[in-house]
Amino acid sequence: MPFYVKQGEIPTKRHIAFEKDNGELYREELFSTHGFSNIYSNKYHHNMPTKAINVVPYAVDHGQEWQDSLIQNYKLDSRIADCEGNFFSSRNKIFYNSDVALYTAKVTDSTDEFYRNAYADEVVFVHEGEGQLLSEYGVIEVKKWDYLVIPRGTTYQLTFNDYSNVRLFVIESFSMVEVPKHFRNEYGQLLESAPYCERDIRVPELANAIVEKGEFPLVCKFGDKYQQMTLEWHPFDLVGWDGCVYPWAFNIEEYAPKVGKIHLPPSDHLVFTAHNFVVCNFVPRPYDFHPKSIPAPYYHNNIDSDEVLYYVDGDFMSRTGIEAGFMTLHQKGVPHGPQPGRTEASIGKKDTYEYAVMVDTFAPLNLTSHVKSCMSEDYNRSWLEN
Repeated sequence: MPFYVKQGEIPTKRHIAFEKDNGELYREELFSTHGFSNIYSNKYHHNMPTKAINVVPYAVDHGQEWQDSLIQNYKLDSRIADCEGNFFSSRNKIFYNSDVALYTAKVTDSTDEFYRNAYADEVVFVHEGEGQLLSEYGVIEVKKWDYLVIPRGTTYQLTFNDYSNVRLFVIESFSMVEVPKHFRNEYGQLLESAPYCERDIRVPELANAIVEKGEFPLVCKFGDKYQQMTLEWHPFDLVGWDGCVYPWAFNIEEYAPKVGKIHLPPSDHLVFTAHNFVVCNFVPRPYDFHPKSIPAPYYHNNIDSDEVLYYVDGDFMSRTGIEAGFMTLHQKGVPHGPQPGRTEASIGKKDTYEYAVMVDTFAPLNLTSHVKSCMSEDYNRSWLEN
């Protein structure tokens, strides 16, 4: 995170005795990254966070690999894969490699279970729905079109006010999700030229500690393996915390896009970075202002990256037959670009209304059986002239 936060009660120094009124100790937990050499937070619990009654296997099926998929361009309606479930069990894995996994979900159920992704940071894009992200660090009010950036190891729940229409796009990152370095100065502050700033970032508000003994189910994800741990004490028992590692929210409508005289590459719409992939977003903006500019993108061949787009809202100027919840995959080594007529139709247009989230990976993506069941069979032929 680009800035330090302190909430609740904490001692004057790290790693010293911090006593309750009755003389007992609060339990300090150092939440550290990169082997104590990167950003961290210190959390102060009423009870030892290690107290578990038992651990048992837990089964969740997100989908299986499509082993004989072809290297080509794909379009799919992710909504076809919808299933019932809560904020983690309803996720359908669509694309993945050793760096990142991409899921879609229609959340239909609430749950009393707590959840922790032990091996991966998560970026949860809330396509539809409003509610709360509850964690050890406190509460974040969740709005439609929020990005929720949740560091690995965070114990949390995601609840919604109404489960009749909740849709998520989830990016699971096996490296730290970061604000791009070129958005920040040498002190970590976001630059004047960055497309968002600290005022746009929402952090948790620490709630009153829940000091409650019982049996609290915590579902932990370790790569593709799940386990359920039963905790003896409610995990949201913090009296205070401070540091730079915590969940945070940023809404896509707060993003300030760049505009150029001629067409800018997708990388100019960057929002997050991680190892071997980036996240960009497309938002409403004025088009290029050269008198002969072509707002639609040029044809291009991503020889170093696979490109995934998740469509959120509006009219995407280079694609036909796209609805909210659709996805496209344009794989490395296969040219793609505007479909017939879209280049010509874009000339003279002054602005666009479109929202989409893009993930570019620098290693090839594997496809799951959900792609096979949700794909448009004719998309690869959609560039042929009628």
